[in-house]
Amino acid sequence: MQRTLSLYVHVPFCSKRCGYCDFNTYTPAQVGLGAVQAYLDAAHNEIDIARETIGDGRKLDTVFFGGGTPTLLDTEALGGLLAHAKECFGFSGSVEITTEANPETLDDDVLEHLLSAGFNRLSIGMQSSDETVLGVLDRVHQPGRAVQAAKRARQIGFSNISLDLIYGTPGESLESWRSSLLDALSAGPDHISAYSLIVEDGTPLARRIKKGKVAKVDEDDLADKYLLADELLSEAGLENYETSNWAKDGFESRHNIAYWLGGDWWGIGPGAHSHLADKRWWNVKRPLRYAEQLHQNGSAIEGSETLDEIAKHEEEVLLRMRLKRGLELRKLSASEASRVQRFIDQGLLEKFVSEEGQMIRASQDGRLLIDGIVVEILD
Repeated sequence: MQRTLSLYVHVPFCSKRCGYCDFNTYTPAQVGLGAVQAYLDAAHNEIDIARETIGDGRKLDTVFFGGGTPTLLDTEALGGLLAHAKECFGFSGSVEITTEANPETLDDDVLEHLLSAGFNRLSIGMQSSDETVLGVLDRVHQPGRAVQAAKRARQIGFSNISLDLIYGTPGESLESWRSSLLDALSAGPDHISAYSLIVEDGTPLARRIKKGKVAKVDEDDLADKYLLADELLSEAGLENYETSNWAKDGFESRHNIAYWLGGDWWGIGPGAHSHLADKRWWNVKRPLRYAEQLHQNGSAIEGSETLDEIAKHEEEVLLRMRLKRGLELRKLSASEASRVQRFIDQGLLEKFVSEEGQMIRASQDGRLLIDGIVVEILD
C-alpha cells in the first residue's frame, strides 16, 4: 500500500510575534523590504524541486499552510502557491487543504478568495476569549473576534473549521478557561485543538516570568483544565482522537494524522521539515538565506538524518499511543509489553480490540502523562 503524501507550506511572517511563541517567524521589520517576494519565488522553486525529487504518480492527499500567519500574504499569493502545487502533483479526490489564520486577518474578502482558491479547511488561532489572557500571550485580536470569524467563514461556505486554544496561561482561572471553551463551541467548530501553554526559554513571556512581571504557570491546574476541556468538548459532539485534539466524526485533521502515522511529507519554506521513507531533513531558518540558497544551490537544506529501525520504532510507539486508534500490541517487544502492564494496572493505559488486532492506548487519566509513560516503556 502506497504511503500518503502531504505538503506543508511554512509562511514565516507575522504582524507581531506573540510573547510565548518560539516558532520560526519574523515581522516585516525583522526581514526588511523584498523578503516576502523573495520567499514566494523560492517557495515556488522548492515546489518544483519537490516534484522532480518525488517523481510521477503521487498525488497530494493533504496540504497545510502554517506559520507564522499565512493569511498575512495576499490571497492571490497563497492561491498561486496552492495552484502551483496542484499543477506539479495533482490532488487526490478527497484532498484536505488547510490554512492557518489569525482572526484579525479574516474579513469577508479574504475568506471568499481563500475558498475560491481551493482551501477547504480553516484553522483559526483563537487561544482564549479572555482579554487578560490574550494580553499575557501578546495576541493582537480582541475577545470574540475568532468566534465572529469562524461564524462568518461558515456563512461564506467553509464546511471544515478548526479553532486552536491554549490553556494554563498565568492568571487564567478554571472559570476563565470554561468560558473560552464555551465561547469556542458557540462558533460551531468541527475541530478544536487545545494545548497547554509551554513557556519556552528565550521567549518574551519566559523573560517576563523570570523577572516576576508575570506569575509562573500553575502546573497543578493543568490536569483540571484538560479534563474540563475533554468533558465539555465531548458533550458537544467533539471526540478526542489525539491527546490534544477533538473533532466531530469525519473531521479529524488528516494532515496531522498523516504525520502521526508516519506518512511522507515535504515541507516548503524556511525552517520546514520533510520526511520521505526513512529520510528526514530541514531547511535553513532565515527567509532571505533560504531564498539565496535555493537560488544559488538548488537546495536550502540545513541538515538531514536517516532514521534507523530503533528510531522509527520509538517514534511509532510515541505517536500511536497518543492516538485514540492506539498501537498494535504485537509491535512491542516482550520486555516493552511487560512494562505496559504496570501502566494498565495503574489505569493510565488501556487495552482494546480493533480491526488491527489487540491494541493499547492512553486512558483519559494517562493522556497528559503519555510522553513520560512511553519513555519508561521504551527504556
